[in-house]
Amino acid sequence: MSEPTEQQTQAAGGIGPFAALLQIEELDKNLFRGWCHAGAPMRAFGGQVAAQALTAAGRTIDRGRAVHSLHSYFLRPGDPTRPIDYEVDRVRDGMSYATRRVTALQSGQAIFTLSASFKHPEPAESRQRTMPAVPAPEDLPDPFLVWERADPEDYARADGFRTLQMRFIPPDAPGLPAAVPGVPQQFVWLRAGTPLPPDDQLLQVCALTYLSDLTLASTATLHLQPHRFQRTEPPEVILASLDHAMWFHRPFRADEWLLFAQRSPSASDGRGLAHGEFYSRDGMLVASAVQEALVRDRRGLR
Repeated sequence: MSEPTEQQTQAAGGIGPFAALLQIEELDKNLFRGWCHAGAPMRAFGGQVAAQALTAAGRTIDRGRAVHSLHSYFLRPGDPTRPIDYEVDRVRDGMSYATRRVTALQSGQAIFTLSASFKHPEPAESRQRTMPAVPAPEDLPDPFLVWERADPEDYARADGFRTLQMRFIPPDAPGLPAAVPGVPQQFVWLRAGTPLPPDDQLLQVCALTYLSDLTLASTATLHLQPHRFQRTEPPEVILASLDHAMWFHRPFRADEWLLFAQRSPSASDGRGLAHGEFYSRDGMLVASAVQEALVRDRRGLR
C-alpha cells in the first residue's frame, strides 16, 4: 500500500484547517478516497467517515440542489491507518429531489453505508421550536483544557479533534429546560475551529455532520458517565455508534457557534437512543439529528 501524501496525512488527523478533515480524492466518476483520524484507539472517527461519505455523494449532485437529509449505518470499525474508498450509487435524479447511496469500503469490506437526499429550494411557510435561553459560549470554559490535564496522552493522540471548538453548558445553568426523569440531556456549543468558505453550503453541511457525532451518543450514557472530554476517570461503558440520521432545515455556517441541544429518551438492550437539535446564535433551528449507539457495561466484560 502506498503511504498517504502530506495532504492526506493532514486530513487523517494533523492539526490544520478543519476543512482538511473533509477532503476526499476523486478516483473515478463515482469513486472517491479519503483518510480518517481515530475517534477511539484504532477506530476511525464515525463522524468523519459520515462527513466524507456525504461529501462524495454531494460531488455527484448539481449545484442547484442542497442535501436535506441523510440516513446511515456503521457496519464495521474503520482502520485510521488505511484509506477509505467511497462508492457512490446515483439512485435517482428527479425534477425536485435526487437520491444517492454511498458505501464506504476498506480491504474490500463495507464499513459504513449512507443514503442522502438532495432537493431544489422552494418557498414555504416556516415554523420551529424555540431555542432555549442558555449561556453564551464566550462565558464557558474550554473542555479541552480539562481533557489535557486529566489524560495528556489521550489528548495528544486526538489531534484531529483540536481543529474544532466546543463548550459544554453546565446542567444547572440558568435558562435550560427542566430535566425530565429518565431523559438525560446536555447542551453544547460547537463550531469548526478554522473558517470555511461561506459560499460552499455542501462543505458547511458536511462539517456539521462531523460535529454532530462528537457528543450525541454520549448523551445516552450521561446517567453512567460524563462525556470523554469532561471525564477524569476511566470509562465505565463501551460506546459505539450504530446508526446516524440528520435533517437539514435551514442554511447555516458550521464555523460559527451552533447550540446542540440533546436528549436521550431511552436506553435498553445494550442500546441507547439520542435526539439532537442545532440552533444558530440568532435562534434559528438549522438541523436535527438522531443516533442509536451500542452501550455495554465494561465491568460485565472483565
